[in-house]
Amino acid sequence: MTVADYSWLVPFVALLAAGLIAGFAAGLFGIGGGFVVVPALLAVLPLLGGERAQLAHVAIGTSAATIILTSLRSVLAHAKRGAVEFEILRSWAPWLILGDAVGVLLAGHVQGHVLTMIFAVGVGLMSINFLVPHLAEHKLSDTMPGLLPRMAIAGGLGTFSSLLGIGGGTIAIMVMTLCGRSIHRAIATASGIGALIAIPSTIGFAIIGWGEPGLPWGSLGYINLPATATIAAMSIVSAPLGVAAAHALPAMPLRRFFGLYLVFIALLMLHNATKI
Repeated sequence: MTVADYSWLVPFVALLAAGLIAGFAAGLFGIGGGFVVVPALLAVLPLLGGERAQLAHVAIGTSAATIILTSLRSVLAHAKRGAVEFEILRSWAPWLILGDAVGVLLAGHVQGHVLTMIFAVGVGLMSINFLVPHLAEHKLSDTMPGLLPRMAIAGGLGTFSSLLGIGGGTIAIMVMTLCGRSIHRAIATASGIGALIAIPSTIGFAIIGWGEPGLPWGSLGYINLPATATIAAMSIVSAPLGVAAAHALPAMPLRRFFGLYLVFIALLMLHNATKI
């Protein structure tokens, strides 16, 4: 065999690593893992062919698909510890899904480099919550928002998250801790929000990408099936490890490390946006 015969290992190993890291981060921080998966996909998808202008849409749609299993595995692991507030998930679900639909429709009319730029700015803003962790210690209320604020927050969260291909956990955690929930219960509950956002988002990205030319090999609309299967298979293994770490390790250094990672990703995505 020649060296070229092993070229398929490069994207495969990269996706396996992304799945492991995304699953661990999902369990640890209550996020869907999109902050890890989208940059990895933007690096790997060119190896599967397709036009560069389509990669941002495929990366974000595929990230949403991987979040479904990652989020479900994470929330089940947290639920075993009695930390998930399912009433919050039920009351937020309709507005998350509605906002999600709006985000997918917007994504279908946004060019790839603009979508990448939105991702970079969004990630940069999210890093503040991790780099300035005392923000999460402030409390505005002892109760969760009422109907109208809940509609606005959950709807906006669904729109923003579907545009970025993320699970929306960071914003949800901020809201819950400001409303008196402990960081551990906020992380546990936020881990379930990812699935509520990712399921309709995945369906939407498959529909709006259906029949589009120049997609990477193995794509169903803007969902790349081989990448989804590879990442999801590893993330469901590592998500419980992240959950265990979230309940056992000191939160402060981990939050700051992840915040620095988000800053790096934001800068990398800004650089990539200039090339699409």
